[in-house]
Order: sequence, then C-alpha cells, then structure tokens
Amino acid sequence: MKTPSQVARQLITKHETRNPFQIAKEKKAILVTAPLVDVRGFYQYFKRQNIIYIDQSLTDRQKEFVCAHELGHMMMHRNSNAIFMDTHTFFVTNKYENEANEFAVHLLISDEAIFEHRDFTTGQLARLLGYEEALIRLRLKA
Repeated sequence: MKTPSQVARQLITKHETRNPFQIAKEKKAILVTAPLVDVRGFYQYFKRQNIIYIDQSLTDRQKEFVCAHELGHMMMHRNSNAIFMDTHTFFVTNKYENEANEFAVHLLISDEAIFEHRDFTTGQLARLLGYEEALIRLRLKA
C-alpha cells in the first residue's frame, strides 16, 4: 500500500501540476461548490462517479486545501463511505482524515518551498504558505 505522499507524488508527475482542481478535472471528478452546513467539504463515490463537494463560503486558499483533501479521499479511500461511518457507526474515521490531510499537504507544498524557507519557523512558514501550523508540521514530518 502506498503512502499518502507517494500517491501525491504520482499524481503530480502524471498531471504535471500541484493544482487539485486541475487534477480532479483531469480525473473526471465532479466538483460541486455549494453552501454546506458543519463541513468544509466531502467526497462521495456515487454510481461510478467521483464527486467532491466544497463549501462555497471558504476562501480560495481553503477551497484549494479542501479540494486536495477530498482528492486524497478519492485516490486512497474510494470504497470507504466516511460520511456514513461518521453518522451511522462507531468506526474511527480519523485514520482516513489524517491520510487525506497528509496527501493534501504533499500535493500542495513542494519540497522546494520547504527547502527555500528552511530558516523559517513553523509559524512563519504557515503564514507564508497560507495553511494552518498543524498542517505545516504534518508536511515537515516527512
């Protein structure tokens, strides 16, 4: 089984971009931007279609991250209905969420960006790149 960072690197190489919207489009996923309640986004596999929903009230940077996160679910957890599991079972979905976050930060943040700013603190890097510090720490782990 491939790690989230390996899956992200494969997609970057194949699609020659880090843009999650472009990759989703090239993979024929349906992107839906709509008002969502209590979630920033979610992924659904329905009738052999990949559908990514993103809350319309998010900033562009947040939408980009949510798209990358849900693309991670699409690539790694297609057969796992996390929404169903959250609402109908006691199965822990944190593993799936952590993997999707790891995938997203590897897709969006290049090794070059990390290296170029290697003297920055985690907080400075988070402000520069526009992501939460926890996500930067996750990216720096690998």
